[in-house]
Amino acid sequence: MKIGISTKGNTADALIEERFGRSPFFLIIDSETSEVKAVTNPHSNDTGGVGPKAAQLLLNEGVNVVLTGQVGGNAFNALKASGLEVYACNSGTTATQAVAEYKNGALKQLV
Repeated sequence: MKIGISTKGNTADALIEERFGRSPFFLIIDSETSEVKAVTNPHSNDTGGVGPKAAQLLLNEGVNVVLTGQVGGNAFNALKASGLEVYACNSGTTATQAVAEYKNGALKQLV
């Protein structure tokens, strides 16, 4: 399974980015192999429609689960339509901590 995480940086110790569509990076973590891939979000500074574009980016990467801070209305609809599971993380949490919290069932599911 691949987990997509909205982050402020491109490493596993990067903090969660609270704004899903505006996230500068997404870390893609394969839960089976522990492989970590950093993907730059080319849409983070677009004037509109960033949520659905970010959702499509993660779908193209084969992500099954998304860990993020907040999800706007358009992003929520796009993520829901895609079938991705989305979980809320607290700001100040690193990507590594977020994955551990997800695996322990400690995160609230949004979608």
